[in-house]
Amino acid sequence: MAAHTDHVSLRERVPADIKPVYLSYQSPLSSRYASREMCFNFSEFRKISTWRLLWVYLAKAEQQLGLSITDEQIQEMEAAVCKIDFSRAEAEEKEIRHDVMAHIRAMAAVCPRAAPIIHLGATSCYVGDNADLIILRDGFNILLPKVARCMHRLMNFAEKYKEMPTLGFTHLQPAQPTTVGKRACLWLYELLMDVQALTHARDNLCFRGAKGTTGTQASFLQLFEGDHEKVKRLDELVTEMAGFEKSYPVCGQTYPRKVDVECLSALASMGASMHKICCDIRLLASRKELEEPFETAQIGSSAMPYKRNPMRSERCCAIARHLMTLHSGALQTSACQWMERTLDDSANRRITIAEAFLSADACLQILQNIFEGLVVYPNVIQKHLSEELPFMATESIIMAMVKAGGNRQECHEKIRQLSQEAGNRVKQEGLENNLILQIQSDSYFAPVWEQLDELTDPKAYIGRAKEQVEEFLVEHVIPALKEYTEKGLLQHKAILSL
Repeated sequence: MAAHTDHVSLRERVPADIKPVYLSYQSPLSSRYASREMCFNFSEFRKISTWRLLWVYLAKAEQQLGLSITDEQIQEMEAAVCKIDFSRAEAEEKEIRHDVMAHIRAMAAVCPRAAPIIHLGATSCYVGDNADLIILRDGFNILLPKVARCMHRLMNFAEKYKEMPTLGFTHLQPAQPTTVGKRACLWLYELLMDVQALTHARDNLCFRGAKGTTGTQASFLQLFEGDHEKVKRLDELVTEMAGFEKSYPVCGQTYPRKVDVECLSALASMGASMHKICCDIRLLASRKELEEPFETAQIGSSAMPYKRNPMRSERCCAIARHLMTLHSGALQTSACQWMERTLDDSANRRITIAEAFLSADACLQILQNIFEGLVVYPNVIQKHLSEELPFMATESIIMAMVKAGGNRQECHEKIRQLSQEAGNRVKQEGLENNLILQIQSDSYFAPVWEQLDELTDPKAYIGRAKEQVEEFLVEHVIPALKEYTEKGLLQHKAILSL
């Protein structure tokens, strides 16, 4: 009870000079993590100014098709696109409980000559849904160069470390060696799939266009006195003005909410990629093989001064997990759209779509920063390899012994016994793996003593890792980045020629 009283007391004791922003909940996505450009893309100003542009497009198209709309009316509307009186609109909405009508009235107040023709023949979803589609498209256009930049930085890293052997893992247990660059290509391939999925989702977007209240275009057919061709042309004109190649051929009051499912699916899938990448980095950091950037004055822990926690990777994982959960909201919304439309989509979409794009944007910014400063510790990597490589080399040693005239079964049994002894030494006594020393001390293996350095060279066990990195980068990654390179969007020195 006392604690509750304290909280009430704190509310009453707010100093007069505290800014209002500190007295109300702010989304960390907009206040802390996402970029300014993505936050603007989902801002109220961007939405309402886009609504006003859409009313201009509609008026222009209707005038072009013969309705009595003057140039002066259109010019008046165009001049008011960014002159938004949000206070007036909020007051109107408080009274009439309808956001679109509130903004129609607010625009009419500054466009008295155009007032009679604003929103002529349209339903609320003409501005609401069409603006959403424009904002979705622009959201993808903000994200795609950022994915490309992450790929570009990671490509440089993969090229640099394509030959450096490192211990590979399956089941998080030591397996055959790979290379640091080849492992980076596993991350890179997922981002390549993501850039393809995001591009497809963007390019597959259509416009809702001028479809009317339930998608039948009945109001526009009435406006144009039954002229079907003019109604069809109206839909085409507003679609072209908004920068889309085509509109959805059929829809209800809204564009199909399955479109949101596809968009958020691509974003959530990229969230899974980024989470996997950063998890790998965190695991490698715990082994001290790899480390994300760490500034000179950065503090890893308030209690443990020596800590160098992978905070960027952890933050990326945290936001990526949120991103992945948002896809389910789009699925539920799509599944629950009754008949031509139900309004239980609106509040959910205001949250999930914006947060999905802001979350993806935030993660990509973190990921680019990580990729630009990854630190590799070759000596630690070599140490871990040397602890496991003797066991991996046993098959090669057996084959070399057979070539030298030995008996395979006898040799296998000898190495099995020595391997068990070395394994017990490592696991039970915490000592180093001394299998190679035992082989060098056993005269039975004298025929291959001179080959042991070659047989235990880590590069002998990486297969085509180096060649796979080179082929993958040249044949797949560089072509995927070509568009962004030509537009000058990568802005970073590359090792490979793009």
